[in-house]
Amino acid sequence: MSPNSYTLAADGTRLACYRWPAAGPAPREGGIYLLHGLSEHMGRYEHLARDLTRRGWRVAAHDHRGHGQSGGPPASLRQQEDLVEDAAACISAWTEELGRPPVVLGHSLGALVALRLALRHRARVGGLVLASPPFMVRVPGWTRRALQWLAERHPDRRVPYGLTPARVSHDRQVVAAFKADPLVHRCITGRLARFIDQAGGEVLAEAAMLCHPTLLLVAGDDRIVAPEGSRLFAQRAPAGLLRLRWYDTAWHELFNETPAIAGPVYADLHRWLDGHFGGTLDPNPLPAPGASLTELVGSP
Repeated sequence: MSPNSYTLAADGTRLACYRWPAAGPAPREGGIYLLHGLSEHMGRYEHLARDLTRRGWRVAAHDHRGHGQSGGPPASLRQQEDLVEDAAACISAWTEELGRPPVVLGHSLGALVALRLALRHRARVGGLVLASPPFMVRVPGWTRRALQWLAERHPDRRVPYGLTPARVSHDRQVVAAFKADPLVHRCITGRLARFIDQAGGEVLAEAAMLCHPTLLLVAGDDRIVAPEGSRLFAQRAPAGLLRLRWYDTAWHELFNETPAIAGPVYADLHRWLDGHFGGTLDPNPLPAPGASLTELVGSP
């Protein structure tokens, strides 16, 4: 997948940007901006983008700096908030085309960036979809201490972070493609690790400041981030703004799961988008078949 254009970050880093025009019979007025996770790139979510365009949405995205086809050393940041400010710049440029702030949909690291953006640049976000956000990350204590030491002493040094590809999805084809993808790197720097750790804790503490309609999608059997962090965030968020969907058997990559698991995820996503941004609001939507709804926080 080739970028449609590039946006220059504040420090001159080139960010690869992607656009998908609405393909449905009745284009909607709004748009959805996608943010991918750690180590990967937007090409792994082209199927999600096209699914949204078939339903009339305009979709845009970019590769994070140090990822995919964007510039910068792999997994590196110059400043702690680079990913957030990069997203703000790219989304602002697209908002000029849309005429309104988009819904920002982020997976994992992308969900953390999306939420951080919404809490700090509120006017640039119309709504949030947070999939498998890393409020709490599953890492051994010694690994956390080693990354903290690295962040202090050698913040730009890249090290493997121990991701097991087999744990991202039950779909074996997804796992095989992940392993073979030349644009996927399984490394992290101390500065990026510190951003994830600190920002995850800070947004949990700031949950009461949430002011956008938010859909929180949680993989109940996530082997990479701790689902309990999402439950805690939902408990702290303002009543009436956040809807939580919990999928008991799902692994980390909800949008790349097997059809039996991902089907309800997509159904819940479309139901929520239609209710808030695309038509009649269903005051009491039912869970999609096969989805285990553990908690429902607030109204649709």
